[in-house]
Amino acid sequence: MGKYSEETKLAVVEDYCSGTAGLKVVARRHDVNVASLRKWVAGYRSHGAAGVREKVRATYSLKFKLSVLRRMRDERLSYRQTAALFDIRNFNIIATWERNYDQGGLEALSPHASLRRKKMTKHQTTESRGSSKGDARRTRDELIKELDNLRMENAYLKKLNALVQTTAQQAQRKKHKS
Repeated sequence: MGKYSEETKLAVVEDYCSGTAGLKVVARRHDVNVASLRKWVAGYRSHGAAGVREKVRATYSLKFKLSVLRRMRDERLSYRQTAALFDIRNFNIIATWERNYDQGGLEALSPHASLRRKKMTKHQTTESRGSSKGDARRTRDELIKELDNLRMENAYLKKLNALVQTTAQQAQRKKHKS
């Protein structure tokens, strides 16, 4: 069991959601950590009372991790928002998944990938991703996974480019108004 009971969490969240006080005031009033309260509120808003229940340590499938990353990137969600949406206990794990995916692709998201990565040297990793296995010898599933990965990366880069352009245009408009 965690530091706070489910009843306590629910009471604190409902106090905050009543709108009578801000996050910090409610956290102080109930002697709870502001970050914890923020996480409970996000879980409560996404999943109701079930969002503040004690969660067991979960193992997530490759498919689930990929869907989390896609949704986060497509909707430009923060790690906290994404964790609340998917009812993931620790939002920092999503950052780890993203970093692993960006560095090692789909294989880096698979269960126990971190154990394999620790055993392999950097040289071995680049070798295995490189030309050690020609396209002709790769399975259809491997090629489809790579294509899926490249499509996601392409979509992400397009959105990033659009964001950069929008920011630049806004800055230029602001400059002209001044």
